[in-house]
Parts: sequence; structure tokens; C-alpha cells
Amino acid sequence: MEQEILSLAAEKATDRLREFLQTLGEDDLAKLLRKEAVRGRAAGALLRALFRGSPCSEEAGAHRRLKIYICCIQLVESGDLQKEVASEIIGLLMLEAHAFPGPSLVALAKEFVGAIRKGSLANGKSLELLPIVLAALVTKKESLAYGKDELSGEECKTQLINALCSARWDQQYVIQLTAMFRDVPLTAEEAEVVTQKVLKMLSKLNLQEIPPLVYQLLILSSKGSRKRVLEGIIAFFNELDKQHKEEQSGDELLDLVTVPSGELRHVEGTTILHVVFAIQLDCELGRELLKHLKAGQQGDCAAVCPFGVALLLSATRIQRFREQVFDLLKALVFKSFKDLQLLQGSKFLQNLVPHRPCVSAMILDVVKNSVHSWDHVTQGLVELGFILMDSYGPKKIVDGRAVVASSGPSRTPNQQACQLGASILLETFKIHEVIRQEILEQVLSRVVARASSPISHFLELLSDIITHSPLVLQSCSSKVTESFDYLSFLPLPTVQGLLKAVQPLLKVSMSMRDSLILVLRKAMFARQLDARKSAVAGFLLLLQNFRVLGSLSSSQCSQPASLSQVHVDVHGRYSSAANEAFCLEIMDSLRRCLGQQADVRLLLYEGFYDVLRRNSQLASSVMQTLLSQLKQFYEPQADVLPPLRLEACVLTRGDEICLQEPLDHLLCCVQHCLAWYKSRVMPLQQEEEEEEGFYQELDDLLESVTNRMIKSELEDFELDKSADFSQSSGVGVRNNICASLVMGVCEVLMEYNFSTSNFSKNKFEDVLSLFTCYKRLSDILHEKAGKGKTKTASKTTDSFLSLKFVSDLLTALFRVLLWRYTSVPTCVEESGRKERGKSISLLCLEGVQRILSAVQQFFPPRVPLFLRALDVPDNEGEEADVGLTQRAAFQIRQFQRALLNLLSNQEEDFNSKEASLLVSILSGLSRLLEPASPQFVQMLSWTTKICKENSREDALFCKGLMTLLLSLHAACKSPVALLRDLSQDVHGHLGDIDEDVEVEKTDHFAMVNFRTAAPTVCLLILSQAEKVLEEVDWLITKLKGQVSQETSSEEASSQATLPHHPGEKAVVLQLGTLLTLFHELVQTALPSGSCVDALLRALCKMYTVLTALVRYYLQVCRSSSGIPKIMEKLVKLSGSHLTPLCYSFISYVQNKKSRSPKRAGGKKKATSAVAVAMAKVLRETKPIPNLIFAIEQYEKFLIFLSKRSKVNLMQHMKLSTSRDFKIRGNILDMLLREEDEEDKEDSGEDAAPEPREQSREPAKKRRKKE
Repeated sequence: MEQEILSLAAEKATDRLREFLQTLGEDDLAKLLRKEAVRGRAAGALLRALFRGSPCSEEAGAHRRLKIYICCIQLVESGDLQKEVASEIIGLLMLEAHAFPGPSLVALAKEFVGAIRKGSLANGKSLELLPIVLAALVTKKESLAYGKDELSGEECKTQLINALCSARWDQQYVIQLTAMFRDVPLTAEEAEVVTQKVLKMLSKLNLQEIPPLVYQLLILSSKGSRKRVLEGIIAFFNELDKQHKEEQSGDELLDLVTVPSGELRHVEGTTILHVVFAIQLDCELGRELLKHLKAGQQGDCAAVCPFGVALLLSATRIQRFREQVFDLLKALVFKSFKDLQLLQGSKFLQNLVPHRPCVSAMILDVVKNSVHSWDHVTQGLVELGFILMDSYGPKKIVDGRAVVASSGPSRTPNQQACQLGASILLETFKIHEVIRQEILEQVLSRVVARASSPISHFLELLSDIITHSPLVLQSCSSKVTESFDYLSFLPLPTVQGLLKAVQPLLKVSMSMRDSLILVLRKAMFARQLDARKSAVAGFLLLLQNFRVLGSLSSSQCSQPASLSQVHVDVHGRYSSAANEAFCLEIMDSLRRCLGQQADVRLLLYEGFYDVLRRNSQLASSVMQTLLSQLKQFYEPQADVLPPLRLEACVLTRGDEICLQEPLDHLLCCVQHCLAWYKSRVMPLQQEEEEEEGFYQELDDLLESVTNRMIKSELEDFELDKSADFSQSSGVGVRNNICASLVMGVCEVLMEYNFSTSNFSKNKFEDVLSLFTCYKRLSDILHEKAGKGKTKTASKTTDSFLSLKFVSDLLTALFRVLLWRYTSVPTCVEESGRKERGKSISLLCLEGVQRILSAVQQFFPPRVPLFLRALDVPDNEGEEADVGLTQRAAFQIRQFQRALLNLLSNQEEDFNSKEASLLVSILSGLSRLLEPASPQFVQMLSWTTKICKENSREDALFCKGLMTLLLSLHAACKSPVALLRDLSQDVHGHLGDIDEDVEVEKTDHFAMVNFRTAAPTVCLLILSQAEKVLEEVDWLITKLKGQVSQETSSEEASSQATLPHHPGEKAVVLQLGTLLTLFHELVQTALPSGSCVDALLRALCKMYTVLTALVRYYLQVCRSSSGIPKIMEKLVKLSGSHLTPLCYSFISYVQNKKSRSPKRAGGKKKATSAVAVAMAKVLRETKPIPNLIFAIEQYEKFLIFLSKRSKVNLMQHMKLSTSRDFKIRGNILDMLLREEDEEDKEDSGEDAAPEPREQSREPAKKRRKKE
């Protein structure tokens, strides 16, 4: 039978072939096709013959051809055919598909849909035919029956695609079906439907199947669904990461983790490669990625996640997007830290905004995940780390030193971003070996090349890198050695930082150490002073770190020289012994420095003490050097005064006079070294009697200097009041140098005698005598500096008192200070025990305040220990259970009682300075309280009560107390209601801008009175109001971002209405209360100056935020039916209670400035007064045009919102002619004539004010509440 069909086809006897085929049944044809296809010999030829005998022009032929297609599809899917035969059959079917009539195409497509729905496909090979069928269907213009409807070919295709996407896809066909859609002509809507279907299938596939599916999906995205594809991929992997993290965090479920971490990261890495490759081929896909992640900055979008960040970093390999991506990441990091800072300072925002993961944690997660062969991400991480450090590192240099970032919790966003960059580089360095050399090279190049810029952050990073793996870095030692060649040209702080950082490397690399020593020896004899100082600094660091055998261990030292360094001690006993010759050789080199300039000697003296503490076996050499140097300037005869030769310390070269020997630093070094040796080394020595005699000589010398310094008068130094201290003469310069040396020596001897006193009375008297000498000389210098008005003479120098001495002294005095202040009332003190108007009690309180603030500012982690040290608990066992809040509350109660006692006095007996100090202490302690604790609530209620019931006219005390009240309110709730009450009090005390209106006074807070209302309280109100406006503006921006994301998702799901966000009501309520606040202040007769300027700026900000809110509702109205009623009320309130009064206030300000000041004392004084007044007018009226522009912008967008929401919001807005800035000739002439008359005689100066165009409601209506 098959031979006859083939022969008829070969003879081209189409009619006879058609007649023969009509005699065959459908089953016969199917059996024939199956037999030939399985044999694989003539299947293609038979199929061509069948098609020739089944023309589509005849109904029977078309029907037969359809059955042939269905049979062939079943054969291909059966798996019984060879691959070549199956491919040949599908190819023939594809060629003949376009000849099908429309109904047959629909039937064939339905056959495919049914097979997919039933899951009857075996290998999916036949799916290659479906795109051809659908494409052919589109070309059919006639109406086709589809179900009960008559549709065009295009509409039938749409219905078939919808049916296909609504069917359940078997997991094994997902990739083939997605690939099939690449060849189907799709409209944008159809592409969206297909994309959503494929994205839903992502979660149902195995991990290894996801990358190929993503690849097909990315190809499919070129049909118009790029944004949806990227969103879906990023959201899917973000959710996968979250699930994986939750599984790993549950200890009891560790054995049930469904996805191995390594496998997940490899899949993510492959997917990222696919996406980046697709972006290289389709730039529009890259633009959509950037748009999507930019939108994610504003709202709570899932795009900003570790996978999204990794995708961006990988995209930096594409040159076209590199700069845009880094700008986006940099902005994202900075905004994240800035938002976090804003959230931490606002309880209002904390209650509204949910906690979001920090971007820094996401980026560090990417670094951690990149260990799984994410080489395409690594380079982007390195570049991002350096960009953050370069952009947000320290910029300012003060006195030659960079402003160091604080390590406490109060770091700025810039400092946090810089620290993040360092963490990225450090963690990347630890994980990726290939990138280590590049990171090290870039860090070293910045250290060497940016000598004039602050590089402390790069030095810290270098130190961390070397500390982590000094042995690994031996392979990169050449790069470090190259940097040593630049030491002579670098600033001293940079040299010290660099050499400290590389110390661990020097201990494991002898060649590197030798290279450094050669460089330092060469620099020691350089002509440049900075080079020699660098050499001294380098040698001192070597002495500290290469310890001689027998030196005390670090645990025996009071303070390690470098707490940040991890010392890699790879030297054994013999290495330590060999270090002795090396260190003694360095000491010989350093002794030569004692004949160089004062700066070099000073550096040496400052470093010897650290050397001694780390290398105690060098004590004899160091102390002998210091003793021989000190003897050059010491008078050995006991009856000679003064005991030191100051003239030998000053060098005169012609007209130039300079310091030759920093004797005070030398003596300070001797004192510290001696004290350390006696306390640490001598107790361990048993038989070295000669050593004890050696140090006894130093003790005797310092005792002799102390006794003779106490006996000496300033005249003995030729430094009495009659001496010349001017900087213009040689004698004055010399006397200033000598005075500085004497004061330094006094400080050193004070510390020496205190440390050796063992709390004896005689020694303390010696300390007081030395302090008296120091104070007399200091007073003379300040007096001379005041007369000469020279800044250099009055410049303060660093104190020689060590932190240990200050700590010991304060430890002894602090309890005395605290006890004396809390136990001895100020009123019973002796009147004669005062110094410059300060009582002993006030000095004690000032000491307490400074200590508390210093501990909180510089040692925040030690605050609990500090407060614990202040208490003497009754029960030692209960001491550990007392928390920070309880300890702070105990101290707060003491100072609250003290302030209440002070406030109980009459106004004339009120001590403003003491009260301000108490408020400062209470403010510092209140920051330690937990806002949710009862102690905080008590503090807030107590402060509120004090402000309500006590009236004081002192501005400083009022400012401190009101600032405390506002900060306490802001820590637990929004302070807008408090600000409104304060503004009413200010209005009541200062009066109205309309002199005919009598304002009803309110007494919310007695602390607000006529003297404190302006500028003190008014400026505090406006400052806090602007802060609240910033928070509201930030929240509105966030709401806008969320609405834009919700709108796009709602549009995709065909929903028209969006629900109102809960943050909207909070925003409107905040603005409504602030509006009533400004309603009070714009009616207040504020004095000219800072209050008016601040109010105009705050009003401008208020209208800017109102405009932002209106624009937000414009965005909401695109997908919503309207605006909420509460927003309508806010607009009405702004139109009736604020805008008209703003124009009245502007007229008030302008009219007030137009009145000339009274002129007295002649024409010159009058001209000067006019010039000052005019300058003040220009400064204070500058914000007026900005305010009017802000009002007009607000009303402009209100008009747009009215049209879109179909609500007439402008009915409450009354336009004012004050907007018209035309020049009125009659008024100008009148003012000019009055000015001419006043130049001739001192007459009245009443100028006709500009008539008000906008009247205000009576004062009795201004208290109306919402």
C-alpha cells in the first residue's frame, strides 16, 4: 500500500492519489504512518505523498491532513522514533502548516492545548510546531468559530494563549513551553500574560532548572515585558534567600534544610550571568533594571535585596552602565544610612515605618555569598568599596590632622558609608585570593599619593588587612617595600600610620625589615626636617615591636602600645636574643638625634616612654640617654635658683630666636619612664643593686628640681609682669618660649609629686605651690596677650598632664565634688571662698557636669561602669541586677532636688549659671533612660511640671530647660501638640501684629514670659517645627514611592482602586497641628531679627511640604476615586487660617522695616544707623519672595488636584493683591519727601504704611479647634 502511494506521488498523478487515499480509513493511514516512521526508511517521502494527495482546498483533504498532523504529533511524542526521523517529520509539518485553513489551525492549536493540559506530552518535541500554527492563524482575516463566538485569527490566537497559560503546566515542559513562546508573535498584553505564567512556575522547579528557564525568560522579555521579568526574577530570589536564611537560623531544623547553601549560590551566580549577558544584547533591559532599583529606594520594594545588589554589581562590567550603577549604589548606601539616622531620632516615624533590612548588611551578604564562584561580582565589590571610601572618607584637616570618625553609635551617614566601604574591601580580601594584590596596590597607592588629604581610613584598612593575614601578604611584599621609598616625602602622621600598619609584616619578613632600615638610615641624614622626623618615628616603632629577650610581656605592661595590632610573634628565644644587638644599634642612631632640631628631639622624647613599656630591657640605655641629656640643663648646686638653665634651651641666630631644647618634654619623658620603671620593673628585680642606685639619682634630681622650683620666683626666670612678651621683639619671643618651658616643667613636677605622694600632706602642698607658680605665669601671659591683641600669644598649648594623672586626681575629687554640691547649700558657703565670681559649690557642679559630658561623649560604652562607680550599694549581691536606667534615674533624682531647691529661691537670688549646669546634667542623664521605662515617664512629667509652674526671665536657663522638654517629648511621641501650646503662649505675651487686637493670654507654660518668649522660645519652636517638617517630607516621599509600586502592580492585576495608606492620616494630622502653630506665630508681633527670619523660612518649608502632599494625592488620584475628607479639611484650614495671615505678616514686616530709625547724635551717626537698618532689611526680607513663590506653587497644584479629584479645593483660597509688587509712585514720593525733611531736622518719621488688602478674623476666633 505504501509503495502504491509513493509511486502515484512519483508519477505526479495527483487525482489518482487523491482517489486512492479516499478509499483508506483514518486508522489505516495512522497504522501506515506509524509503521514507516518506526522503520525510519521512507517516512518523509510518505508524508510528502500524503500531503500531495490531501489538498487543503477540499474539505476532505483538509480533514485528512488534520488527522495526519495529529497522528504525526502523537508519533513524535511517543518516543518510538529516531531523532532524525522525528526532526524530519516536524520539519515537514512546519512547512505545510501555512496551507491549513483557519478552522483546521484552530483545531490543531486546541489539540496542543489539550495535550498540555492533560500532560500527555512525552518529550515536547512537537511543541516546535505550535508557534508556526499560531503564526499562521494570525494571517487568517476571516471570522473563525471559537467556542460559541466568531473571532478573527488574531483574537483566536489570544484566546488560545490565555487558555494555554491558564492550564497547568507539567514541570518538565516549562522550559520548552517558554522557549516555544519566543517564536510566537505576541502583543504586549499577551507577553505580560505569558511572563506572569512563567514567573509563577519558577517556584515549582528544581534549583538546577531555574537558570535555563531564566535564560528563556530573558529572551522572551524582548517582546515587551522587560520590567515584569526583572521584577519577578529579583523577587523570586529574594524570597528564596529569606526562606534559606530562616531555615538556617532554626537550630532544631538544621537537618531539614531543603536547599544547600552552595547550590543556591551557584544557581544565583549562573542566573546573574544570564541576566548580564542579556543586558549586553538588549540595553533596554539594563535601563529597566536601573529604573526598577531606583524606584526601590523610595518604597519598601523587594528590588533592594542581596540578589538585586549582586546583579547591579555584576552589571558594572558593562561599560555603558558602569558609572550609572555605581552612582545608584552610592546614593542607595548614603540614603539608607541617612534614613536610619532620621528614624533613630524620631519616635513618630518609628511607629509608622516598619523595620527594613540595612543596605550595608545586604552588601556584606553579597560579599559573603561571592565565595561561591561569583567572580563577575568581585570586581564590582572592590570598586564599590573604594568609591565609598573615596567619596565619604574624612575631608577636613584640623591642625594638620584629619578629623577622625567616631567609633560610637552617633556616627554620621558619611562616616558609616566610609566604614562600609572598608568592611567590603576587608571581607573581599579575606575571601578572594585573586583580588588581594589589587586591593593592596590600590590602598598603598592612595596612602602614598594622597599625602595632602586625610588618609586615616585607608591606613586603618591597611592595618586590618595585614593583621588578618601577614603570612599571606609575604607574596605581595614587593608592593609594601616600594612604598617605603616614599617615606621621606610623606607627612609624619602618614609615616607613623603606615609603619604601625606594617609591623606584623616586618616580624615575618626579614628582607622587608632590612629594606625599611636602609630607608630610615638614609632619611636620618636627609636635609629635610620632615624626613629626619620620619626616620625617628620609624626607628621608635621598630624598638617597640622587636622585643629583647627578658622584656616584660604585654600582659605585664599597664597599657599596650598599640591595642589595635595583633602581634604575630614568630620569633623564638634566639630571635629575641638577636633583637638586642639590633635594638642597641638603633639606640646609637637615635642618640645622634639629640643634637638636631627641637622638633626631632621632641619626637624622640615622646617615643621613648612607649619604647620602655614594650621593651623593658632597653630601660638602662634609654634612661642613661635621658639622664645625660637632662644634666646639660640642670644646675647641680642645691642653692642655685632657678634649678634649670633655660637660656641654654633657646637658640639665637642673628634675628631668629627659636627653641633648641624642649626641656619640658624631656623632663616629662624622664618622669613617665621613671614612674613606670619603679612600678613595673623594680618590683621584679632582686639582686641588681646598682640599677636601684642609678634610678635613685633620677629621683634625687627631680626632688631637687621640685624644691628649688617652689622657692624660685618669676623674677628668677626674668618672667615677671615687667617682662616683655610681645611677638614683635626678640626679647618677647624668648620670654614666651621660656614661659612655656616653665609652665610645662611645673605641670610635669605636679604629676611627679602627686604620683610619689602616697597622699601625704607635704607632697600635696608642693603640688599646690607648683600650681600657684603655673597659674601666676599663665595669668601674666593672658594679660599681656589681651593688651597686645595677638592671637599667637593667647594660643593654648597641650597639657603635659597624663590621662592617668588626671584620672587619679578626678577619681579622688569626684566624690568630694558630688558630695559637697549635694550636701553643702550654696547659701551657707563662705563669701570669701570665691574665684572670679564662682563659688566653690558652683565650681564643684561645673566639674561634675564636665566629667559626665566627657564620659558620655568619649567613652559611651563605659557609662554603665561610670554610674556604677558612683553608687555604693547596700547589698553587693543586688548590684549586678541594677540596670543603666535605674542607675541614671538615681542620679537624676539628686539633681532634680537640687534644681527644685534653687527654684524655690526668689528671682533676685536665682543663680542662672548653676541652674543651667543642673539642666545640662539632667539632659545628659535623661539620654540614658529607656523611653518606655517608668523612669523616663517620671522625668518627662517632672520637666513638664517645672516648665508649667516656674517662671524665670533668664534666657540661658529657659533655653536649656525648654530644649530638655522638647527632646524628652520627641523621644517618646511627636512634639507638635506641645509646640502649638508654646506658640499660643508666645503670641499671648508678645501681642498681635494688629495693635488694635487684644490677645487672650494662655498660661500653658509659666517659663514662657515676655523676656523669654522671643527670641529664646520662639526660635526653639521654629527649630523643632522644621525638624518635624523634615520628617513629614521624608514620609511623603516614601509614600510616593510605595504608591508608584502599588500602582504598577494593581494595573497588572486590573484593579482600579488603591486603599489609602495608614501613613497618610498621620501626615495630615501632623501638618494640621503645625498649621495651627504657624497660625499663632504669624499673628505674633515678633521683634525684628532672627525670629522673623526663622519664621519666614519655616513658613516656606511648610508650604513646600504641603505642595509635596498635594502632589502625592495627584499621584494617588490616578488610580483612586478621590481624596480623603481629612485632606479636604487640611486644605480648608490652610486657606482660612494660614495663607491670608501670611500676607498680613509680610505686610507687617515690610511696614515695620520701612520706618526709619530715630536719628540722634549728628548726621554721621544717622547715616550709619540708616545703613545698618537697610542691611538688616535686605537680610530679613530676602525670604519673603521665596515664601510667596511657595504659596503660589501650593495653590497651583491645588488647582490640578481639584480638576483630577472633582473636588473644588480652591473655594477656601482667597487671592491677595499683596502679590502685586508694582511701584506706587505717590507713596514713593511721600517717603522721599519725608526723608529729605528728616535730614534737615530731627522731626517725626511716621510714614504712611501700605494699606492692608487682607483683613484678619477677630482674635476671639483664633482659638477655634478642629
